[in-house]
Amino acid sequence: MCGIVGYIGSEQVTPILLDGLARLEYRGYDSAGVSVHTEQGLTVIKSIGRLQSLRDVLSNGQAVSGTSGIGHTRWATHGQPSDENSHPHISQQGRIAVVHNGIIENYRQLKEALQHMGVKFTSETDTEVVAQLIEHYYEGDLLDAVYSAMDRIEGSYALGIMCADEPDRIIAARKDNPLIMAQSDIGSFLASDVTAILKYTRDVLYLDDGEVAVLTRDGISVFNAYRERIYKDPFRIEWEISAAEKGGYEHFMFKEMMEQPEVFRKTIAPRLQNGHVNMSELKLPPDYLKNVGKIYVIACGSAYHAGVVAKYNIEKLVRIPVEAVLASEFRYSSPIVGEGDLVLVISQSGETLDTLAAMREAGRLGARTLAIVNVVGSTIAKEADDVLYTWAGPEIAVATTKAYTAQLAVIYLLTLHLAELAGTIDAKEFAEIVAELDQIPDKIQKILDQKEQLQYFASLYFNNSSIFFIGRNLDYAVCMEGSLKLKEISYIHSEAYAAGELKHGTISLIEDGTLVVALASYEKLFDKLMNNVEEVKARGASVLCMAQEGHREKIEKMSDSAFAIPDCHACLAPSLEVIPLQLFSYYVALIRGCDIDKPRNLAKSVTVE
Repeated sequence: MCGIVGYIGSEQVTPILLDGLARLEYRGYDSAGVSVHTEQGLTVIKSIGRLQSLRDVLSNGQAVSGTSGIGHTRWATHGQPSDENSHPHISQQGRIAVVHNGIIENYRQLKEALQHMGVKFTSETDTEVVAQLIEHYYEGDLLDAVYSAMDRIEGSYALGIMCADEPDRIIAARKDNPLIMAQSDIGSFLASDVTAILKYTRDVLYLDDGEVAVLTRDGISVFNAYRERIYKDPFRIEWEISAAEKGGYEHFMFKEMMEQPEVFRKTIAPRLQNGHVNMSELKLPPDYLKNVGKIYVIACGSAYHAGVVAKYNIEKLVRIPVEAVLASEFRYSSPIVGEGDLVLVISQSGETLDTLAAMREAGRLGARTLAIVNVVGSTIAKEADDVLYTWAGPEIAVATTKAYTAQLAVIYLLTLHLAELAGTIDAKEFAEIVAELDQIPDKIQKILDQKEQLQYFASLYFNNSSIFFIGRNLDYAVCMEGSLKLKEISYIHSEAYAAGELKHGTISLIEDGTLVVALASYEKLFDKLMNNVEEVKARGASVLCMAQEGHREKIEKMSDSAFAIPDCHACLAPSLEVIPLQLFSYYVALIRGCDIDKPRNLAKSVTVE
């Protein structure tokens, strides 16, 4: 992985590939390369490091001439970052060039078989096996060779394939990795993300699992796993390309943090009508909850942290047992799930491989699946029994902010809807939470307007080698997200702990000057959390404490630094608490000189295990 772009048409391809790859930089990568069909055959140019290195080699697109090509930004999975391991990979005889996102699980067996036939490999990657295998099967028809190779390959892939003998087409194939195509008046496009080609057209085709596409200068033909021609309706992208640009901000992450009031409002506004939650998107029967034994929440990373918020809120308001499970663990734990269980899956991209596989496993076992995703038309959205979209717009920064906020907004709405269906919430509390929901965007904005205070805190604590986050209940769920944000972009070691567990070993990590970020917005456990603050301070910790405005005076007395969020209903506090933690992480990373939008070793959409 991580970014694919391809083009065949009437224009010079290299500048188009470079532009597309630049728009995919946010996905994370350690090398980049292109393959162009020239008069000499397939010309492959690649370079380790940032895209600018490739631009320099290609003289900004002028050094290689041709009108068809494929490009890739790679994030190393097999083999260290190097020019040899970079994509595109080319076959031994130079006939086949391939770019690939995903993992070829049986590549070792395939590689050994090909080596026994005399094929020599030049890289450590799994992707080179695909190029060599297709060349092995090639007998004059690239499409035939691709299908033959797909029959042998196990794993996940999004592939862009070119053949030196067939300059007038590019082949695309997909299994468990996103791939889109589009046609415009200048030719046909291929990409792993719509941002790469949105400047040329808004109408895109989504390739589904097992499908293969043939791109020519005049059009796109799609075939299913049985080589039958199929027809797909284009999907219209509604958001503006400017939404995927910085708009004057220094970083995408900062821009996306600033967009959170609007994102929250856009997510809830169409679903709140006359004091009620409108969940007409769902197909759940009115009496469905009467037979639900358990709800599982399955996700990865920040989406999992949003899922922990869902666990606490659903159990409190709906009174159904909820288990939040990491998708990668759910898959291999022999899960006890089946008919009568509801599985809530959360993914920004809708393509997160572990989450997708866990959802499929839950569905196979008979559970009903409900997805919360941001990307319309994504695999998870299409395969779930029900889907709720977050409508956060494109999120470019690797470290999520607004997508997480939008996920929380949908979780609140879903929780209220389920509580109303189950009859487990009284009218007064329901009305109170609905009224509070309307105020959350303004309260988020109020916190964002105090960003200089968080910048000051960052200047005090950016040099810490370890930072710990403590909280209870919903505060603990937010601690996990705050800790992840900090380690993602600042590279500071950070951990989140349930505050009640301090005495069970973790307090031994506290020494003089250690920063402890304490979240104390969960009103019922405020006093207990303050006891935990006293415990860590007694052992030399510096404490940055956050609580609701009503407790400002107390947290200012008991901590070294304090920040108050606006008062709100307890179940909605995570949406406010996370904002200062995002800002704090951002400013710490900024002061430390980190590459905030492209943190090391990370990719935006994790489509491998």
